[in-house]
Amino acid sequence: MPRLLVFSDLDGTLLDHTTYSYAPARPALAALRARDALVILASSKTAAEMLPLHQELDLGAAPMIVENGAACLTPTEIDGRDTVYRKLRALLSTLDAPFKGFGDMSVDEVATLTGLPRPAAARAKARQFSEPGLWQGDADQKAQFIAELAQAGITAQEGGRFLTLSYGASKADQMQRICRQNAPCFTIALGDAPNDAEMIAAADRGVLVRNDHGPDLADFPIGARISRTDLPGPEGWCAAILRLLCDWDQYQKGAARHG
Repeated sequence: MPRLLVFSDLDGTLLDHTTYSYAPARPALAALRARDALVILASSKTAAEMLPLHQELDLGAAPMIVENGAACLTPTEIDGRDTVYRKLRALLSTLDAPFKGFGDMSVDEVATLTGLPRPAAARAKARQFSEPGLWQGDADQKAQFIAELAQAGITAQEGGRFLTLSYGASKADQMQRICRQNAPCFTIALGDAPNDAEMIAAADRGVLVRNDHGPDLADFPIGARISRTDLPGPEGWCAAILRLLCDWDQYQKGAARHG
């Protein structure tokens, strides 16, 4: 029988955009735990940021997709090595571009931008693999900037708040790797921003979570496999998961009858 794997973005999806609370999603999280589902957090956040939440949710040895897919780590694999990040920052220093990354900001600036408490903002600045930041130029400059980055093997992905730069891998790439390691499996992916789109589209069931504070994704294709929530953030996350679990339970019953 396939195992249920749930891949979830954090800010604006499992976590409220403003308060960062996941409290409204507790019923769905409990329902997933009761079905032995593997919940994989997938975020632009650092491993240092995500580990406390991973532990609070009691996700065990489940991997985390960190820094927008730049790496995939289990809790025991987390360390502070930042060789990749320093390489990325060195390249950025050679480009004359109106991009202000977390490495250019103080802890207080990151706290103000994100609404995070100062200790959490410090963890957000502990980058290892990617650089989120604010684009402060026009669209033509941005296109040129992204083209120059691409020549160096760096991708730029739009999130709910920031433009995040990293070498190569995406959330969807890491999702596929985890699926291969856990085959056979059935996947659900939830997110709210353009950097989640590929992951949502690749899942067996994808959910676009409403976020009135993020980029407009009105053109995102909705169909038999992909749905959009009416409620925002963790409220929408909870409703979508509970609805999909009803389908999952029916599938499991049918498979048992014909197994």
